Amino acid sequence: MAGWVAKGLRTGVRSSVYPRRVEPEAGISPGMPTDTALGSPSDAEVLASVCPTRAIMAHNSTVTVERGRCVHCFRCGSTAQRSTIAWDPGFEWATDADANATAQRLRGAFGRSLHIRFVDAGACGACMSEARQLNNPYYNMHRLGFFMTPTPRNADVLLVAGPVSDAMRVPLRKTYAAMPPPKRVVAIGACAISGGVFGPSYAASPGVQEVIPVDVIVPGCPPPPLAILHGLLVVVGRKPPAPRSAGTAIIEGRRE
Repeated sequence: MAGWVAKGLRTGVRSSVYPRRVEPEAGISPGMPTDTALGSPSDAEVLASVCPTRAIMAHNSTVTVERGRCVHCFRCGSTAQRSTIAWDPGFEWATDADANATAQRLRGAFGRSLHIRFVDAGACGACMSEARQLNNPYYNMHRLGFFMTPTPRNADVLLVAGPVSDAMRVPLRKTYAAMPPPKRVVAIGACAISGGVFGPSYAASPGVQEVIPVDVIVPGCPPPPLAILHGLLVVVGRKPPAPRSAGTAIIEGRRE
């Protein structure tokens, strides 16, 4: 035990510098395609046609990206295409589900002590894996006052992944109902925002907003840990949301 303590003192703090500074380490985000002006309408149509989830739409010589549908397949960034799309290497993708609710935050006491209940609503497991990383020493969300809780009765924020399968509709509603107000819902990942590759279908909803109100959405498939962390910082008003794009139009959050 003494050896571990000594090693810790020698090594020092190795947690991410985000959100105090820009994260300098490589590999913390796969990036995200973004709206791009191309050479011609035909180039835009070709680029839009390679997207398997219809996240890319052609408008004359420009393509726009519905980030809530992007599954990071990277086809649009392939050098095999005649025209490639511009790429955003960052991770601050979280934005408000409702454009009229940007001023409603869990400020004050919640800004430094926030309890989170995570619900897997039929996800493939990728978003769960990324969210789990927030507890490890590198991301260390505890340093920011964020803590996971096993019970919704102690939760301030509900973090939901997955399109909401039929079997999870009732449990998700019960979890949300058990949370004391004020409460907020963060939908993480393409499935939770738009249904992704699983919904809408006979077995899954087209996203969390069809079952409970959603306040903040975090695009990605899966979103990297710092993107999820940005979403939590948006909830408490410690970081501004990303600008709303075409992708945020697929979900309109509802509040109580």
